[in-house]
Amino acid sequence: MTKIAIIGAGIVGATTAFFLDQKADNQITIFDEPRGQATSAAAGIISPWLSKRRNQNWYRLANVGAALYPQLVNMAQLDEQAYASVGTLVTRTTLTKLEDLWQLAQSRSTAAPQMGHVEQWSQQQIEARLPFLKADQFNGGVFVSGGARVDGKHLVTQLLAHTKASLVQQKARIAQRQTQILVNQESFDKIVIASGAGAANLVRQLGLNLLVRPQKGQLIEVADQHLAIKKNMPVIMPEGERDLIACGPHRLMIGATHENDQAFDLTVSNAVIDDLLSSGQNVIEGLTKSMITNVRVGTRAYTNDFAPFFGKLTGFSNIWIASGLGSSGLTTGPAIGKMLAQDVNDEPVDYPSFSLPVSNYLSSSARNA
Repeated sequence: MTKIAIIGAGIVGATTAFFLDQKADNQITIFDEPRGQATSAAAGIISPWLSKRRNQNWYRLANVGAALYPQLVNMAQLDEQAYASVGTLVTRTTLTKLEDLWQLAQSRSTAAPQMGHVEQWSQQQIEARLPFLKADQFNGGVFVSGGARVDGKHLVTQLLAHTKASLVQQKARIAQRQTQILVNQESFDKIVIASGAGAANLVRQLGLNLLVRPQKGQLIEVADQHLAIKKNMPVIMPEGERDLIACGPHRLMIGATHENDQAFDLTVSNAVIDDLLSSGQNVIEGLTKSMITNVRVGTRAYTNDFAPFFGKLTGFSNIWIASGLGSSGLTTGPAIGKMLAQDVNDEPVDYPSFSLPVSNYLSSSARNA
């Protein structure tokens, strides 16, 4: 039997636990302090193919993550609250930008069959298919049928429900005692740190400084019988505005924000709510503040190069870590979790194709007293 501790029950921790649980002799304990967790507050868009990010490691990772979801749906019996393949629409305000986006979509579709079919929608087609939008704000868009929406909280809940892992809802502390590594005074054979921005504090307890920073994210949920929104409408990524995610009949999420220098503050900001609402009003007919039904707040982890990293923690043979996923965590997280599980199980993993070495995101520091 191999005793494994996973610190963090977000998308990486839950996916790692899910794949580790496939091996019968793994005994898994998950330590999680859910307050502030990025995944539980997140509503994700699985559609990396039209991103213009130049980091090819990130694109390969996101592409693998997107392709992994249908497998997770089957293995964990995920329902449509957790994941729904509804397609994504990315709009542009000028015909020149639309043509550039179309060419990017065409160039990537041959190497990414999970994109499904790709279509160019005119302003008139957008108006006909998505009547709640102010179609005159766009000069068309590119629709990718393989795009999907994900609700982080439902996703991790359903993944963990398909494991035998024990969930301990308490803050974790990690310590080294001679050759042993302890989590909350209990010894484990192997440990996975998957606690997002909170990983910095854990690594500090081992005498290292993790170069990640927290970033606050907020989104709003709106609902009204007059909003002509259907359950399985595509996710919409309007140029210059916040993303729009239909989450049920007459229901929609708008967001999310990227707020730096907020540390781990989870206070709902009225100014941010007004900003999200204003962005929605720019493209949605009849949207009012009275339609807001909920606000989600979470904390993401970012690195200076805006790239995620994962693998063995430098200097430790039995500790793995993942962090820095940023706003694409629900896309890249499943792929990271699966690879970490493979490595923990002593299976080969090609880390260099997807991430810079973990050592790039560490610097030495004095141990805490």
